[in-house]
Amino acid sequence: MKDRAEREAGLRRQLQCRLQAARERSDEVLGLVRDESLGERPVAERHRLIFYLGHLEAFDANLLLRDSLGRVPHRPDLDRLFAFGIDPLDGGLPQDRESDWPGVAEVRRYGAALRDAVDGALETTPLLRSIHPNLEEGWAFAIAIEHRLMHAETLAYLIHQLPSASKGPGPLPPVPASPEPPRQLVEIPAGRATLGLERAKDPRLGWDNEYEAHELELGGFAIERHDVTNGDFLAFVAAGGYRERSLWSEDDWAWLQASGREHPHFWARRAGEWRYRAMFGEVPLGASWPVYVSHAEAAAYAAWRGMSLPSEAQLQRAAYGTPAGDERAYPWGDAAPTARHGVFGFRLWDPMPVGSHRAGDSAFGVADLVGNGWEWTSTPFAPFPGFEPLPFYAGYSADFFDGRHFVLKGGSPRTDTSLLRRSFRNWFQPRYPHAYATFRLVEDRG
Repeated sequence: MKDRAEREAGLRRQLQCRLQAARERSDEVLGLVRDESLGERPVAERHRLIFYLGHLEAFDANLLLRDSLGRVPHRPDLDRLFAFGIDPLDGGLPQDRESDWPGVAEVRRYGAALRDAVDGALETTPLLRSIHPNLEEGWAFAIAIEHRLMHAETLAYLIHQLPSASKGPGPLPPVPASPEPPRQLVEIPAGRATLGLERAKDPRLGWDNEYEAHELELGGFAIERHDVTNGDFLAFVAAGGYRERSLWSEDDWAWLQASGREHPHFWARRAGEWRYRAMFGEVPLGASWPVYVSHAEAAAYAAWRGMSLPSEAQLQRAAYGTPAGDERAYPWGDAAPTARHGVFGFRLWDPMPVGSHRAGDSAFGVADLVGNGWEWTSTPFAPFPGFEPLPFYAGYSADFFDGRHFVLKGGSPRTDTSLLRRSFRNWFQPRYPHAYATFRLVEDRG
């Protein structure tokens, strides 16, 4: 009995520390925005920023207090308003006005009250005696923490789009003096890739789309050692890649023509010079930084090079496989992620030159497979065999199994280390250029 009590107390302390750290992350990002700018919508496909001020607290309260503990909501109107984000397709953009939302002070009061209530629940709720399946081993609390950390990254790239006058000052990235490294292919022999988590072994570690674990046998392929850089992609732009119809799918070409896009979203052309739109201002374009682009742009560049985007399984094998045939927890081995291994964990606001962290290379010698930018794959986001939706969030993944989203792996500078597990899957629409998403190319070896 004593051992059980000690274990529960340890789990409670761990969750409290993790929740506090996650709140500090989301508060840090939201704190960049001046109150008068919280009504802005930096990305047309997403909610106004004030939604996220309320959403993070509403999600926690809806999941933990209402759905798991059966408590009566204090503000059901705001709980509904701030319940879910959006991901509109085919031009169905939100049409709300800033005046449709509550004032900032009201939302802050609402959020503070919910935080107090969630903290009280975490202090008193049994975690090892099942009063509700959601709460077993602190499951729903852990999910709420990861949800908040994912939104801390979403908020970062949304706020990235704001003009400098709408947010607080911050550091500019040093522009690398060295050129981008030469393109180099790394041979990956035929072998297996394990995707996903074992439900019997880790039933509460991941999100629903991470289950069930399964192995795939892959033929040999070659993969680029480094992500495609701004310097690499500049050659595509200079060669007229954005004007060459044959490189783009029908839907991607239609998007390109409608948007008038002629270069990556994070670039700007000023007085004949290419500039990079960093979080806190523009700087000269760093040729050796990874290029951040949409899937559509990555696929067009791949066609121009006569190569392909890697599949999810190919990227998994290059990252976690070894020449000996076993698999690692991380590209570099089983040690926990540190600053030696890559650019992640909210350490920086902007990327670093590719190949800056040799300690993070995979067993095959492929660089930056975790951090510095999510990596596009050619794999549509779909369920693994044995998929079961989360009992308390049935639409988390299933709403996006539509063939119109693609899997990304790895992580960005603003990805928390808890989300660097090898089973984690991100996904976006193919013509979404705002995320911290890069790519590298592969060649099949037959």
